[in-house]
This record gives sequence, structure tokens and C-alpha cells, in this order.
Amino acid sequence: MATPAPVAALPDVTRSRPGIELLLVLGVSLGQSAVYSILSIIEKLTRNVPLNQQTTTMNNSVVPDRPWLDLAYQVAGLVFPLVPALLALYLLQLTRDRRAIGFDLRRPGFDLGWGFGLAAGIGIPGLALYFAARAFGLNTNVSPANLAENWWTVPVLVGAAVMNGVLEEVVMIGFWFTRARQLNWPMWVVLLSSAVVRGGYHLYQGFGGFVGNLVMGLVFGLAYLKFKRVGPLVVAHVILDLVAFIGYALVAPLVDWL
Repeated sequence: MATPAPVAALPDVTRSRPGIELLLVLGVSLGQSAVYSILSIIEKLTRNVPLNQQTTTMNNSVVPDRPWLDLAYQVAGLVFPLVPALLALYLLQLTRDRRAIGFDLRRPGFDLGWGFGLAAGIGIPGLALYFAARAFGLNTNVSPANLAENWWTVPVLVGAAVMNGVLEEVVMIGFWFTRARQLNWPMWVVLLSSAVVRGGYHLYQGFGGFVGNLVMGLVFGLAYLKFKRVGPLVVAHVILDLVAFIGYALVAPLVDWL
């Protein structure tokens, strides 16, 4: 009777390479956005137009004359950016770190309560900083909602807010903090580096956008260290974007200072 061939041992999928994982997840998501954001601000600064006389538009229609095709573009733009967040969660699951970041429904009241509190604490000073940066010529005029009027306009803006909240907080807080600590970075380096990257991928808006989001990153990072949960941060981020996107769409046609 022939001796069966030896079976090769399967690799240990639970063995983490935190540095490589961190670079790869950032490279396909917000790290890539930070690089393009830096290029964008360089392009804006080298125009013959002052920064505060330029407009940065977000949530734009792609083919406004064909609403159903435009909707298809918008849905694709909501779904594909979530893939890096899902990848981060999958990698955390492999190393049994997923539950530790607090992205779940175990404490909904806690997450909602602190989420609203964080949104209020960040939103009002952030709006003041935005107007101050514009006044001093350090920021563009940000137009955050530019979809054509359709039955699906508000749902898409809501989806964009949810997508941003999940992507940024799962990757920049939950995944970043977990893997950076596994690399034995000092906590102040973990906190500051996460905030700098967050500010970096908002630099396309101007220096006010960079500073405001850097401060937001520091506050959110400290909150995560206290709560050990990403949930409140996702809630707060979604609320901030809902106010920015839908609030802007409702108010901008009525005033001339936005």
C-alpha cells in the first residue's frame, strides 16, 4: 500500500503583520486620499486665484441629465469606499481584535448619547474655525452638497454621511490604534499620527480643513482611549456630516454667506 504524500501545513492566518496591514489598508483608502489631497492643495495654491476665492465641491452629480444613471454612480461611490473598512474589520477578526474596537450594537444608548455629545462639541467650534480660515484666506469655500434634485438626493447624502463615518472611524481609529499599538508605538505617537493623517486627507479643502480635522482626530482619539469603543465616534461623525450635507443643501439657496 502506497504511503500517502505528506500534506503541507496550512499557514497560520492568525499571525498578524501589523505594519504591512496598516500600510496596505491606508494605501487603498485614506492614506491614498491624503496623498491626493496634498496634491490638490498644491494645485490650488499655485493658481492665480486666492484660496478663499476658490470653491471645493463635494457630493457632485456625475450625469445630472440622466437621474437613474447618476443614482447608479452615487451608489457605487458609496459602496466601494466601504471595502477598505470591511477589509480592516476582516483583518481585525483574524487576530481576534474586532470586538475590542467596539464597532457593534452592544451599547446603542451609550454610543448614541456620547455620539451626539461629541458632535455638538466638535461641530460648533469647527464651523467657527471654517469661517475664520476663509476670512483669513486659508481655506476654500466648501460646497458639500451638489447633487441634482431627485427623489434620491437626500437618501444619497445620508448614505454618504454613514459611509464617511464608518470608513474613517473604523480605519483611522479602530484599526490604526490597534495595529499601531501592536507595533509598540508610544500612545502619543499613535494619537498624533492618526490625527495628522485625518487632517491630511482633508487638506484639499484648505488649511482650515486640515487644522479642524486634526483637532477632531485628537478629540476622537482621546475619546476612543477613554471609551474603548468606535461606536460613539461613528455616530458623531455621521451626525456632523448629515448637518453639513443636508443642512447646506437646505440653507445655501436661502443665504449668500455659505
